[in-house]
Amino acid sequence: MKKGTGPIKKEKESTIFDAALKTIKRKGFHKARMSDIAKEAEISYGLVYHYFKNKEDLFDAILNRWWNGLFQLMADISEREHDVYKKLRHIIDYFLDTYQSNPDLVNIFITEISRSTTNLTVSRLEHFKKFISLTEGVILEGQDIGILRRDFKARYLTNIFLGSLETFVSTMVFADQKITGNSQKNKIADSILEVFFNGSKIQGK
Repeated sequence: MKKGTGPIKKEKESTIFDAALKTIKRKGFHKARMSDIAKEAEISYGLVYHYFKNKEDLFDAILNRWWNGLFQLMADISEREHDVYKKLRHIIDYFLDTYQSNPDLVNIFITEISRSTTNLTVSRLEHFKKFISLTEGVILEGQDIGILRRDFKARYLTNIFLGSLETFVSTMVFADQKITGNSQKNKIADSILEVFFNGSKIQGK
């Protein structure tokens, strides 16, 4: 993405960004063209290239919005939150809150990255590895303080937790199910976390 600041630039980038989300969701990344995105955004074809050098650059900008928010969350809960249960709940809430507020972004993350290896470049894979490692740190913390069982490796519990979360959200994306309100969102989050903790907590606790 080209450098520079200013309200007009941000407004144009936001317009292109939103148009790209709609176009890629409708056509898929490989079939979507920059001209399609320009048409959706109702701006000139050349103007898209003024802000993004190519389709891959625009696609990475979309993905970075997802990852930057998630990594900021992980940094915040590492610094400010001391309850492991609440830390895991914050991770779930990030997925659900984003799906509730920007379903197209989550749709693209699931269909074009999480559930597809075609677009998973080495640099994009590193984001996954970083997130998995940060989540495993939370699981290890739970094992260290004695609320999560230690007879399973932290890596296994991490895979179970993230796998259940990603599968749940993927199912909603593929079925085009919307989150209709905070009450439904909280019930989904509670169910994912309760099922995980009931299977991974130490017996008798």
